[in-house]
Amino acid sequence: MTARIAVLASGGGSNLQAILDHFAALADRAPGRVVLVASDRPNALALERGRRAGATAIALNEAARTAGLRDLLEAHAITHVALAGYLRQVPADVTTAWHGRMLNVHPALLPAFGGKGMYGHRVHEAVVACGVRVTGATVHFVDDQYDHGAVIAQWPVPVFPGDTAATVAVRVLEVEHQLFPPVVAAVAAGRITLDASGRVTGLRTPMLFAHFAASDASGAADAAPW
Repeated sequence: MTARIAVLASGGGSNLQAILDHFAALADRAPGRVVLVASDRPNALALERGRRAGATAIALNEAARTAGLRDLLEAHAITHVALAGYLRQVPADVTTAWHGRMLNVHPALLPAFGGKGMYGHRVHEAVVACGVRVTGATVHFVDDQYDHGAVIAQWPVPVFPGDTAATVAVRVLEVEHQLFPPVVAAVAAGRITLDASGRVTGLRTPMLFAHFAASDASGAADAAPW
């Protein structure tokens, strides 16, 4: 069955665009398509990106993003959900119904710098304030807690002396755009799954590492393990 994917986003939708571009590049090999884009912000650029790609684009009011979200996804026969910068907690009935078929990308190496209130620029500010020398991006399955579900893949990113939250954000976002789309495709194709014990299956390794050096801002990825 071809996957019918919904993408939930709160902002500009650059990760949505990366998914759209990746699936377009796969062409006939794509395991599905993005058919629904929804946002809790009516002016989010993500909605326009979705419309341009031929997806149904919907601005969610409070009722639609809470009690009505499951009905919306079911009405569009959604098989998989990707959270691409979506800043609202997904209701438990939705995370339960799409258990193992809902993914999120987080701009840090979970479980570090995750949890309620840790999103967007706040994450990068915390990274710089703590003085860590490695951050990164994480793709994980979604459960009923913030940034808590089983990790599928991570890509570390260096934090250089003199970095600011803004410079770290640029570097991490580049990695998110490379990491998230192939994971979404792999889950949609059934090559990556979540078993009954909560273990990610279908991977040779649970992490995608990057090679980086002091002169290299983003690095070159190892071959994806899926």
